[in-house]
Amino acid sequence: MKKITRRSFLAAAGLSAALALTACSSTSSSTAASSSAASEAASEAASSEASTQAIQTLEDLDGKTVGVQLGTTGDLMMSEEVGKADGLNLAGVEQYNKAADAVQALLTNKIDAVCIDDQVAKNFVAANPDELVMLDTAYAEESYAIAVSKDNPELTEALNGAIAELMSDGTLDAILDKYIAKVEGATGYVSPEGTEYPNGTLVMATNAAFDPYEYIENGEIVGIDAEFAKALCDKLGYELEIEDMEFDSIIAAVVSGKADFGMAGMTVTPEREEQIDFTDTYCTAAQNIIVLK
Repeated sequence: MKKITRRSFLAAAGLSAALALTACSSTSSSTAASSSAASEAASEAASSEASTQAIQTLEDLDGKTVGVQLGTTGDLMMSEEVGKADGLNLAGVEQYNKAADAVQALLTNKIDAVCIDDQVAKNFVAANPDELVMLDTAYAEESYAIAVSKDNPELTEALNGAIAELMSDGTLDAILDKYIAKVEGATGYVSPEGTEYPNGTLVMATNAAFDPYEYIENGEIVGIDAEFAKALCDKLGYELEIEDMEFDSIIAAVVSGKADFGMAGMTVTPEREEQIDFTDTYCTAAQNIIVLK
């Protein structure tokens, strides 16, 4: 298991201003007035530019409130940063059931920033290019894996074998080309004609509000996890059934047997490993910070 570590780098910020005076006065008083006006104009311009993005580095989060999706890695990490003098020293964390709700709170100035997976962050920024920006420095790196009940080690082993095969034969890369690299013409994964399912059905618990990993399009759950899960189940001879639920309900569904496995851009953490088993990592990502421009 790869330990999640925080990386912090100072981002350099600079401000340049050019001021050209085209008129001259024959009196010293008018020259002074012009200089004063120019100085005020430059000051106002600098002030306006500086206020364009109040938060530019991780260090600027000191004393701020960050929004997160309830039960996610961002929630766990940011909660640990509240009042942490040798860390971000956040004033507080606001939890939301959906990532989109946290972003809406940011857009309406109810919070100062949002912490979320970098690929999801990029989608929100792309949808709001005039209002949102992502900090240059990621808060933390993370590894995604599939959650399986500790009572079902056989399924964990079977999934690990299928993950290795689908990573080796390029299936996972094809899916990532479609959803992340957005390669023109990329089709991702499509079940081969004649695929059979002699072993029954596996139920996958997810939270379909995590684009591009899982989201709803035309009434269906699609995305990296949905497509990779289909490839895994095809490989193992199972039909796939996907159940959408709140993110913080996924582990409970797996532990109780209501779902066979959980897949929702889920980060491997020691706390979660106390409740469930994880397969081998199939994707790596990072937690990033979204702020207002």
